[in-house]
Amino acid sequence: MREGLRERKKRETRERISDIAMGLFMARGFDNVTVAEVAQAADVSVNTVFNYFSTKEDLFADRQELVVDLPQQVLRERGPGEGVVRAFRRDFLDAIDTRDWRYGLNAGNDVFTGIVNASPALVARLREIHVERVRGLAGALADELDTDPDDLTPELAAAHILNTTRILSEHAVAMMLAGEPWERIAPLLRAQAEKAFDLLEAGLGGFGGRALVGAGGGEGAADEGDGEPQGHEAERDHQHD
Repeated sequence: MREGLRERKKRETRERISDIAMGLFMARGFDNVTVAEVAQAADVSVNTVFNYFSTKEDLFADRQELVVDLPQQVLRERGPGEGVVRAFRRDFLDAIDTRDWRYGLNAGNDVFTGIVNASPALVARLREIHVERVRGLAGALADELDTDPDDLTPELAAAHILNTTRILSEHAVAMMLAGEPWERIAPLLRAQAEKAFDLLEAGLGGFGGRALVGAGGGEGAADEGDGEPQGHEAERDHQHD
């Protein structure tokens, strides 16, 4: 559908206000800029700013809807026979190669993160956005799999996947903030990502198992059985009761 003149002008005004606000936030910090100053710099009234953005935090997180939808886009666009974890592995590794913004790997995101970390209000907003991303992906998984409303599997899967990508991204940004060049960060991040997604694909059943003290084997002797995770053994035994 073709964008009308009215819609185009509204979009352009919104984008101009957002761009000017971000420039001020980058220069002076989020908490040091008022909405009135944004309005003055954009040559609009304060009421006009609030017509487009409900809160000051919305000025900073103007792409929130897009960010929340991105995980669902990965789900929608996965290839035939491609599992959900494999799709997110592919998408994250591609973002490393292209330094795409969708996982915060783009040049300059260290500055963005510095602004966020300096403002408790923005830290709280980004935490809310992460929760919305998990909720949105969980809902999309539940719809696609037609799961029972009481089934927690979609929510658990969404939380595991998006917490993994979040931790990987935060690790990369921490290295950026420490002054590491991307040429060093990229291969280290790729190796960590491969390990992380391997864990997701294989499951965590055997991860972190503590060695048992065997009767004759001494400390450190482990009862490994046939290698099947203990949780699976318990489920199997229950099914045979």
